[in-house]
Amino acid sequence: MKQAVVFFLLLCFCSPLIAQKGWHSLFDGKTLKGWQQVAGSAKYTVEEGAIVGTTVPGSPNTFLITEKTYGDFILELEVKIEDSSSNSGIQFRSHYDAAGNKGKGKVYGYQYELDPSARRWTAGIYDEGRRDWLYPLSLNPSAQDRLEVGVYNRVRVQCMGETIKTWINDKPAACLIDRADASGFIALQVHSIGKASMAGKRIWWKNIRIRTGHVEPLPFPASIYAVNTIPNTLTSFEKAGGWKLLFDGKSTTGWKGAYKNEFPAKGWEIKDGILSVLPSDGAESTNGGDIVTTAQFSAFDLSFEFKLAPGANSGVKYFVTLAENNSGSAIGLEYQLLDDTLHPDAKLGRDGNRTLASLYDLIKAEKQSRFIHQPGEWNWGRIVVYPNNHVEHYLNGIKVLEYDRGSAAFRGLVAISKYKVWPNFGEAPKGHILLQDHGNAVQFRSIKIKEL
Repeated sequence: MKQAVVFFLLLCFCSPLIAQKGWHSLFDGKTLKGWQQVAGSAKYTVEEGAIVGTTVPGSPNTFLITEKTYGDFILELEVKIEDSSSNSGIQFRSHYDAAGNKGKGKVYGYQYELDPSARRWTAGIYDEGRRDWLYPLSLNPSAQDRLEVGVYNRVRVQCMGETIKTWINDKPAACLIDRADASGFIALQVHSIGKASMAGKRIWWKNIRIRTGHVEPLPFPASIYAVNTIPNTLTSFEKAGGWKLLFDGKSTTGWKGAYKNEFPAKGWEIKDGILSVLPSDGAESTNGGDIVTTAQFSAFDLSFEFKLAPGANSGVKYFVTLAENNSGSAIGLEYQLLDDTLHPDAKLGRDGNRTLASLYDLIKAEKQSRFIHQPGEWNWGRIVVYPNNHVEHYLNGIKVLEYDRGSAAFRGLVAISKYKVWPNFGEAPKGHILLQDHGNAVQFRSIKIKEL
């Protein structure tokens, strides 16, 4: 019995040391040894065991970068932001181009966002100096209120191969699957300021540690949406969350022509992992015609990538029943795909309700130009239909509209739209997903769905 007690006491005493196994500090609490400042003139000092970054006028984004680079790791640290007007970030797997930004130097790569503004995107993933937003935290609203201003917050980033996950104050936040960078440095950012009155704003980092050995996946809810930039693939994490591919990148399996028993013999093409509508004369369903999923869905989360040719028009429709047996494109709720600049349909309808990502002819998508990728570039659409019939449209990770199917407001909009001739339009309990042939060149890939 005495031996057992001694063993228990030793175990309790040693367990903190065991928990630290594989970790090492990136900051000694006293100096900036192991770090280098690049790309700007903001000030970095050490005060009371923390690195303190201070904004200065006339400087671009400034970075304090590690002299070493890291591939797979778990990074943990604490960060404090002074007030809600500040903005910062933590780079990881990042790089430095000394000749970039007209010789001033350019940092590029993944960034853990620190955003205390009303937008609340802390722990989202940004691609500094390159692709812009990869994982806006609007994709995980449950984590948006975790950052606290004026106190230290716990940050965690895990990189394992192509999978990146983030946490804020122990709350799982973002999941990204991406192949752009397998390794790179870690950096602390002091953001540039637009007004001289913002000079002197400070941010604090401390207890910066990293684990590069014995890295295993930490618990992370499969219900959290994952952004996967690798075309036509699903990770084991996504599969565990219930996601399925609707297009495998190779075949027409799971699709057929609308009002047909088989896939169209012309008008569509699969090449290099892309499902394409071939251009004809710009008319609805006069070449290959629309295609629909063979399965029907009720509540779901649908994601898809699309690329428009200049001036193109198309759409992704849902709750398509094919009961109308009409000529032209089949009837359904439509996520509009449109070149808003060149196609005349953008100026028709009511108040812009025929523009890109809108609920066609019913509700306008409210979007910022910076989040729209122009024709010739890939965009990413998302439609979420909850079991209670609440619906959301997203464009490149940003929610652009929401509504409730069957509500009085919804029926009022239908009553003044082109759909008023169809009884109970948009209220079917289930329906097909449809990709529209509008006679313009449009490409699709990475079409995936999760039933809710």
